[in-house]
Amino acid sequence: MVSLDVFRGATIAGMILVNDPGSWSHIYPPLEHAEWNGWTPTDLIFPFFLFIVGVSMTLSFASRIARGITRRALVIHVMRRSALIFVIGLFLNGFPDFDLSSIRIMGVLQRIAICYLVAGLLYVATFLREPAADRPIRVRANLRVTATVALALLVAYWGLMTFVPVPGYGAGHLGKDDNLGAYIDRTLMGGHLWSESVTWDPEGLLSTLPAIASLLTGILAGEWLRSDRRAGRKALGLAAAGLALLVVGRLLHPYFPINKNLWTSSFALFTGGFAMVTLAACYWIVDVRAWRAWTAPFLVFGTNAILAYALAALVSEISTDFEFLHFHGRETTLHGWIYDKYFIPHASPANASLAFGLFFVLVIFALVWPFYRGKVHLRV
Repeated sequence: MVSLDVFRGATIAGMILVNDPGSWSHIYPPLEHAEWNGWTPTDLIFPFFLFIVGVSMTLSFASRIARGITRRALVIHVMRRSALIFVIGLFLNGFPDFDLSSIRIMGVLQRIAICYLVAGLLYVATFLREPAADRPIRVRANLRVTATVALALLVAYWGLMTFVPVPGYGAGHLGKDDNLGAYIDRTLMGGHLWSESVTWDPEGLLSTLPAIASLLTGILAGEWLRSDRRAGRKALGLAAAGLALLVVGRLLHPYFPINKNLWTSSFALFTGGFAMVTLAACYWIVDVRAWRAWTAPFLVFGTNAILAYALAALVSEISTDFEFLHFHGRETTLHGWIYDKYFIPHASPANASLAFGLFFVLVIFALVWPFYRGKVHLRV
């Protein structure tokens, strides 16, 4: 599925763009997260990536099992990969100081690792083999179990956040500091939370439960695309299911608000639906109609997604943490020097900030391009 690599690459490029503006004080609203309740296009990026992991899992695991890998070997693969992704996330959180007394434990890659571990073990424990006289044995996820677990996680999370009282606040609060997830994170991780908040973490422990459901939604979508149905019906069915989830998520908003930081159940459903509709469009354009002339830049990112993400994080830290250049009589960072010298004088503040973000995407593209050109795909 070339469309999946294109979707993944566009998601990674979007993640790099919104993470690296010229100035955090001058950002167009669609390129920053919603302050709390509600959503922006930026809030779609992380759930899109989890959804893509789920779709990829159906393709990868079914292929491995069909080639004869045992359940035990696949369990080891899942655990090893999850641990490596988690460790990479910790490394990026700690770089460059590695202060163990305050290093953030959770993060984007850590959440992906936990979701991948739980969903992977569920897949391995419940996958089905479907023998057929006219073709090899077909391997697929147990759709009933996968859907039931996803729904149970969303309902359970809503119940916990709504009815379990938080010491000092009571039950049902969904603010930044008074919700159950924030209380659990403060209690269990103390001074190892997101540095921008200290009292709560946007990739906290409890909110990882509905994030797992986001990945399981990707598994369901992947199995639909792997089916024997006609390509047009696959695209249409995926888009229809996505629209249904969009509507359900939006209808639940008054009762359990769409909120990325809390990863509310409505947010998981809404963004899962958005991801389905987007993948359906990519699948139709790229794999069915074979309109691929525009896809090369996204394939560069999509075929080495974690490498691109890690490089972006490292380059961003290096360019913003160390002051070693002189500009207008003062020391500044590489980021500040490039932004002040080449972007601020030539555009309005918001446009200069956006132009720098696009420039940063091109820098990471240039770093990843040799790997794509050499057909080197780094896997974790």
